[in-house]
Amino acid sequence: MKTIKIKAPATVANLVCGFDVLGMALEHPQDEMELTLLNKPQLIIQHKDKYGLPTTAEKNVAGVALLALMKAYEKPIGFKVVINKIIKPGSGLGSSAASAAGAVVAANKLLKNYFTKNELVQFAMFGEELASGSKHADNIAPCIYGGVCLIRSNHPLDIIPLKTPKLFVTVVHPQIEIKTSEARAILPKEISLKNAVKHWGNVAALVAGISQNNPEIIANSLRDDIIEPVRKKLIPGFDRVKKRSLTVGALGGGISGSGPSIFMFSTTKKIAEKVEKEMIEIYREFNIEAKTYVSKISKQGVSEV
Repeated sequence: MKTIKIKAPATVANLVCGFDVLGMALEHPQDEMELTLLNKPQLIIQHKDKYGLPTTAEKNVAGVALLALMKAYEKPIGFKVVINKIIKPGSGLGSSAASAAGAVVAANKLLKNYFTKNELVQFAMFGEELASGSKHADNIAPCIYGGVCLIRSNHPLDIIPLKTPKLFVTVVHPQIEIKTSEARAILPKEISLKNAVKHWGNVAALVAGISQNNPEIIANSLRDDIIEPVRKKLIPGFDRVKKRSLTVGALGGGISGSGPSIFMFSTTKKIAEKVEKEMIEIYREFNIEAKTYVSKISKQGVSEV
């Protein structure tokens, strides 16, 4: 096999209280990518989308991830990469992770699964470093493993896949851009012990609720007094979205990654669609264009087309 087509899912990182340690994959939207294996060490990148992203390998998130993989492979190889981004950059839905993870998973399939999933995550993290200034795996891991992932440690990398809860996810993406690097720059450098203890309790309970598929525990754990109060100021309508989503039956939710997208968990598709209607109406009130998605949590990460 010399050419392969794949889809790479959008991801929601943090899951409110799990900053940099929790993430999940969505069934849609998904990026599209085609890779061709070359017999000489070169990297050709083309984009079919409208976002004007760099095609120089060292400046492209998929490119730097592939360069790391090529360096680790035992023979000189290259790739031609054609990317069609459906997940808008700067959306808070793991756009950079989809590019980086999709590229290395597709390359690995062409190389007859030479590398482990853990190694692929490490290669893809070079893409996240280029995009945000730091290597973090809370988008990359679920994009490659699927489902919900706990990242116990980034260095050394330790990923714990969790059971996928039977929940629906509603996402609204107001059409404004928030750069991950900028959203990280405004975060507090220190927090009180009191807030830390409260936060640890919520993270531990959320992991338990996800593992037990227990909506009540999940709902009670979706709380964040550290990151959300700072970042929500960058997102018009955030408090209104959260309040009205809860009113129509959502379990809870918050900022997807660094924003501006907002996600909400629901136990049924009917409730998730009610949440979607509220989100649409709120951004009409703000005169801000917004896209919405209602999705299940994807048990599969990057997949072959």
